[in-house]
Amino acid sequence: MNEKVLKHLFDIHFAIDEIDSYFLNRKKSFDDYSSDILLKRAIERDLEIIGEAINRILIIDPEFPIMNARRIVGLRNQIIHGYDNISDENIWGVIMAHIPKLKLEIEELIK
Repeated sequence: MNEKVLKHLFDIHFAIDEIDSYFLNRKKSFDDYSSDILLKRAIERDLEIIGEAINRILIIDPEFPIMNARRIVGLRNQIIHGYDNISDENIWGVIMAHIPKLKLEIEELIK
């Protein structure tokens, strides 16, 4: 595997681990998430990093096998450029449904 691609995969894994760490000492609930501006901004930043790392991987190898890669990059673009249209419900759905799957996928690719 290309060394730069591997570095980006580790960046993605680190950002996912950060998201997971935010819930180590707190309840993982939508109400807690939506009422904590620092938590929301931290998670949004990690999602930006994930999206940017995937975008850089796709520049190196457009056929790199990450499920929903274009959608992840699209979320990154929405967070950065359409910040006023980000819904808490959408980000929460990503955290609960997609981040765990992405983590498993990235761990398999790193192996």
